[in-house]
Amino acid sequence: MSPDLDLTVPASAARTPLRTALALDGRLFQAAAGWHWPGAERVLPRLSRGANHGVLWCGVAAAMAASRTPRGRRAAVRGLASLGLASLTINTVGKASVRRARPALDPVPLVRRLKQQPITTSFPSGHAASAAAFATGVALESPAWGAAVAPVAFSVAASRVYTGVHFPSDVLAGAALGAGAAFLVRRLVPTRAQVRDSARPRAAAPALPEGDGLVVVANQGSGTADRVRALHDALPKAEIVECAPEDVAEELEKAAARARVLGVCGGDGTVNAAAGAALRHGLPLAVLPGGTLNHFAYDLGVEDERQLARAVRHGEAVRVDVGRFASGDTEGVFLNTLSLGVYPELVRARDGWSHRIGGWSAGVLGALRVLRAGRHPLEVVAGGERRPLWLLFVGNGVYHRMGLAPGRRTDLADGLLDVRAVHGSRRPALRLLAAAAAGPLTRSPAHAAVQVNRLRLTGIAPGTPLAYDGEVTTVSGEVRLEKLPEALTVYRPLDACA
Repeated sequence: MSPDLDLTVPASAARTPLRTALALDGRLFQAAAGWHWPGAERVLPRLSRGANHGVLWCGVAAAMAASRTPRGRRAAVRGLASLGLASLTINTVGKASVRRARPALDPVPLVRRLKQQPITTSFPSGHAASAAAFATGVALESPAWGAAVAPVAFSVAASRVYTGVHFPSDVLAGAALGAGAAFLVRRLVPTRAQVRDSARPRAAAPALPEGDGLVVVANQGSGTADRVRALHDALPKAEIVECAPEDVAEELEKAAARARVLGVCGGDGTVNAAAGAALRHGLPLAVLPGGTLNHFAYDLGVEDERQLARAVRHGEAVRVDVGRFASGDTEGVFLNTLSLGVYPELVRARDGWSHRIGGWSAGVLGALRVLRAGRHPLEVVAGGERRPLWLLFVGNGVYHRMGLAPGRRTDLADGLLDVRAVHGSRRPALRLLAAAAAGPLTRSPAHAAVQVNRLRLTGIAPGTPLAYDGEVTTVSGEVRLEKLPEALTVYRPLDACA
């Protein structure tokens, strides 16, 4: 259709196929007005009003996010993003391009009609577009959630014809545009199912049908009680040790001394401590995500207790790389990231506020505090040359969609350290940090990236903070970083979708 096409033009001015289609559309509307829709009088008008301005879908997305499952949260975000794109398209292009009058309400029973009639043009249906966009976006990320949302979306679309505010073709066109918006969002931001994991080395690990020999240490400070109980229900012979954060390291060592498989439930810092214990005792590790971010578990492909229990029961495991650092008497391992410069200070500031205002808000405030503090660049010697740096990031494996915070890894056994540096200058580069928060650092001329399997830094001032997997320590003089290829065996369902 050409822009500004008026669907109410006289028959003599329209093409015969268009006249035929409009006539059929009108007859379908008349038929729908005469149908008896059992039980719809109390439901559909309210549902139609509830979907105004996307309020219904925001509520559904909030309920999905409250499920505390990573896939549910991702599906909610994707659904809202698809809805936003569809609404933008409908309101700026769709309704402005086709000026179709709303149907006459005469054949529609009074009990069905909306108390407040819409004043915009009829084609296409914005409600149907929003419903289809949200439901399709959700389904592309999580088919299970999509199946739950689909009946509600269909009912919203049907309610627009039922209440007499749209012709059937308005609804069909809106639904098609909404679904198209969801697929466009998927093309721009692929779902986890689309991002194929690289083949990971499979490992021999004990199969524990009821969890006998598995000892799981759970950090009570991470709020893991529900997940630990669910894991114990799935693996009734597993031993569960719940402890305070300050006792985690000691309990992990005790557990490793008597376990066939060492398990851990907590955030990335707790998992880091468990990985160290598993390496020292030569044990496979079972990771149940229980913290705020859980980068390692999610990149591994373990999102909940059901996936972990299935892997432990069947002995399904893979080998993953471990990063190691050493500076004087200080040494440790990292499964996710290590960094020097302003980021360790940001971690300290974030941890000081996260228990009061939440992790994301605390991170924003921490970044603002670090920027306002007027810090000087970190001075290091790398490759025989002294370099001022605001930030040195080292990832255990190559990260994708890298910004101020790390993105996602698809290969945990690639043998590489992902090294990224933000060059120093006379004052903090607010523009650079703002760009980093919004997109990949690799787009900035002040940023450098390289992948290596070892790195040596010297000339580091005493007391320089170093962050690794959310923990912070201090280093001085020389820091040596290396990769331990396929050093750790970790349970993971081999058919899990990342």
